[in-house]
Amino acid sequence: MLADLWPPYGLTIVTPRLELRLPREEELARLAEVAANGVHRADERPFLTPWTDGGPEDRARSVLQGHWSRLAGWSAAEWSLGLAVLHQGEPLGMVTLRARDFAVLREVSTSSWLGVDHHGRGHGTEARIGLLTLAFDHLGARAARTEVFQDNHASQRVSRKLGYEPDGISVDARDGEAVVSDRLRLTRQNWERQERPPVRVQGLRACRPMFGG
Repeated sequence: MLADLWPPYGLTIVTPRLELRLPREEELARLAEVAANGVHRADERPFLTPWTDGGPEDRARSVLQGHWSRLAGWSAAEWSLGLAVLHQGEPLGMVTLRARDFAVLREVSTSSWLGVDHHGRGHGTEARIGLLTLAFDHLGARAARTEVFQDNHASQRVSRKLGYEPDGISVDARDGEAVVSDRLRLTRQNWERQERPPVRVQGLRACRPMFGG
C-alpha cells in the first residue's frame, strides 16, 4: 500500500463534519477543479503568492504543482503537510501545516484555501482546529503562527476567535507595492483555554518520525 512507503498517506484527521487527509489522485484532480472555479471574490487578493491571479486552468495547475512540490520537498528538518478538506467525501479545499526545525523550535504555521462556494459555513475554522489539534495535542507544538493581510477581515476573525494574538507585522512587495500583514501567534497556553469540538487523529504513529520528533 502507498501508506507503507509514505506513511502520511495513512494519517487522517476527523472533525464533526470534515475529514482531512492527503488527497489521492482522483481527489487531487477534483480539488484542482474546485480551485479552477474560484477561491475568493474577484475584488479580493488574500494571498501573497499570486497563485489565484490567472485563469481557471492556471489555478488548477497551481494546486497540482503545490501538492507535488510539498511531497517532493519533505524532510524531517522542513516539512509541509497539505491536506484535502473533505465533507461527505466531496473536496472543499486544502489546509497546510508547515514547520522548519520542529524538533528544536516546536512551532508550526498554517495556511488554507476553500472553494468560494464553501465560504461562510464554518468549514475553514473547523479544518484549522483539526490541524491545530494535530500540532498541539499530538505533535507537541508550543506555538502556531499565521500571517494575514490587514484587510482580510474574515481570516482575522477566525484567527482571533481561536486565541491567536498579535505578534508584529510583515511587509512584503506585491506587484510593485508594499503590503502589510499582521503576524499572529497562538501559544499552547491559549490553545488549551479554548473550547473545541472533538477531533480524532488516526495513523500518526507510523509517520511520526517524518515530523522530526
